[in-house]
Formats: sequence, structure tokens, C-alpha cells
Amino acid sequence: MKIKSYLKGLSPYPPGKPIEELRRELGIKGPIIKLASNENPLGPSPKAIEAIKRGLKELHRYPEASGIELRQKLAQRFGLRGPEQVVLGNGSNEIIDLLLRCLVREDEEIIVSKPSFLMYEKFAAASGVLIKTLPLKDFHHDLGAMAQLVTEKTRIIFLDNPHNPTGSIIYHHEFASWLRDLPPDVVVVLDEAYGEFVRDPQVAKGLSFIYHQPTVVTLRTFSKAFGLAGLRIGYGLMHEALADVLNTIRQPFNVNKLALCAACASLEDKEYLKKVQQLVWQGLDFLVEAFEKLGCRPYPSQSNFLLVDLNRPARPIYEALLRQGVIIRCLEAYGLPTFIRVTVGLPAENQRFIELLSEVISGA
Repeated sequence: MKIKSYLKGLSPYPPGKPIEELRRELGIKGPIIKLASNENPLGPSPKAIEAIKRGLKELHRYPEASGIELRQKLAQRFGLRGPEQVVLGNGSNEIIDLLLRCLVREDEEIIVSKPSFLMYEKFAAASGVLIKTLPLKDFHHDLGAMAQLVTEKTRIIFLDNPHNPTGSIIYHHEFASWLRDLPPDVVVVLDEAYGEFVRDPQVAKGLSFIYHQPTVVTLRTFSKAFGLAGLRIGYGLMHEALADVLNTIRQPFNVNKLALCAACASLEDKEYLKKVQQLVWQGLDFLVEAFEKLGCRPYPSQSNFLLVDLNRPARPIYEALLRQGVIIRCLEAYGLPTFIRVTVGLPAENQRFIELLSEVISGA
């Protein structure tokens, strides 16, 4: 058996530690607070849950293969010409994979920031394409340096906006200026997984460019603000010609029936989305103030999480919090040994986390 050489040594994506795993490993009996995976602490909309219950009666049937109802709703929501500009995926991850398969050959390349969302590199490495990385500049995408890396082999530039794990954003004016100077055949993917949480109106939005810059692709997801992470559903918004190719090669029934039902219902519940946004924004403000009082440095965030410099090694604090039943993200693997990433939880979870963090820091 001959396995492709570029797959050797490829490691799996490291997800946040599951609650069940922590309970099993440490024998924790009480409640566990998970603030590691940027999930929605309120869960899905009640309308989505009711839609899921109704959909359970039809699980013996295949889902509608094209997802046309959801694509129509998304096209209307974002003011697109029609559903032919929408591609649905098993999470927005699948759209990343489809784009690489459609646009990049093994001897061609992509450009990403480092650190960034790990799946850009994972899918590229699994496809055998070249990966160019460059460091962030003051925890922001360095667009100027990125432009210098572009060659005739560059096919895609991936930009998570807001950025993960920093929560920083690209501004509209800088993105528009930068985009004008790129070669016309380079596709720019703006990954807006956390777009619903952005409070700054100056943020660059992919849909502002979709008509006069057909090489701009926008990724979005129902995993974060809409609380459907467990159902795995995301989508891409793009020029019809590219969307047509992606819809041709994607797996049939790649989005399951319950995900389609829940996503359609979620889009109808605008009041619930506002409730989620307010909870996250208030939680961010609370955590920023609390971290500053503890002598830590939280960075400005336009997402539902905070990047925080603890000003001391993060690994011992991360492990001490695990023993107390609190899961956060240690960023040692990102080359940030004193940093953590913390997702906004429910108010009581945020408060309990800060109390335990204070105890751990004072006892360190």
C-alpha cells in the first residue's frame, strides 16, 4: 500500500477538550464549565429546537439534496442575486476543502497567517499544495507582507476576519486598498465565522466586494452565534461560476436533514440572535475588566472570545483550572506560552471562572 508522501506526519486537528473526557480523566463529579471552543453558551434558538423535533419524524428520508430552501433564505438575508451564489457545507470547514480541490493544484500554493484557523493548513497539507505562512503584525493580519509573498503560483489567500485566536479584524478601507493591487486570479477567502459578534462598523465584509471582485469568497457558519455546532452546517457566499463548480463536486446530502431544518428556523428567530449577541458583548466587557484587575492583558476582540496574556506561563494555570472543572484554551502550541483564549460563557460561568482564576493566580 502506497500512501501519498505528503500525508506522512500529518497530525489531526486538536479540538478543545470535551466535557466528557475531562470528567472521565479527572473523575470530576460536579458541573464543568467549558470556555474553550467558542461555542454559544445559550445553545440553539427555541425555534431551531422545535424544527429539529419535527424533523426527527423524517430521519428515514434523505435530506433535500440541494438545500434550496436554506440557500434561498441566505440569499435573501444577504441581498444576493439568488441561491446560486450559496454553497452549503458540513460546517464551513467543508467549503475550505472544496475551494482547495477546485482551485489549487499540487504545485501551487496558498497563503495564511500564523497563527490562524488551523484547518486552512490541514486541508492544504492533505491536498499536497504548498503553504506559505507569515506571522501576524501586532496580532493582526499583515496584509502588506502577504502581498509580498504572492507569486504566479498563488491561488488562495485565507483571512479569518475576525481572526482566531486574537479576535482582531481587518478594516474595510485597508482591505479594499490591498485587494486592488492583488493579481486578478488570486482568490481571497474572508472567513467570517464570528461575523455576527462584530461591533465595529468599519470591519471588512466579503459581501461588500462580491459583485465587483468575483474572486472574494465569504465563509460563514451556524456553529457560533446560532448555536448549531453539533449539527455541522456552514456556507460559502461567492460568484455564481465558482459556486456552481463547488455545488457540482460536493458530496450529495453533505448537510443532514436536521441541520437544514434547524438552520432555516434559526434565521427566522432574529430576537434570539439579538439575545445571544447581547449576552456575548456583556460577557466580553465583564471579562476584560476582570482580567485587567487580575494584572492580565486582554486584547480587544470582535468575536465571542478573548485572547489574554497572563504574564506568566499559561500551562500550569490551564491545568490547575482543569482540575477545578474549567476548560479554557492554552495557546502554548501557537507559540504563545503565556497566553490563553477564553470563550464567553453564561454570566455565572464567567464569574466562577474569574473566581477560580484569581485563586489559582494568587496561589501560584
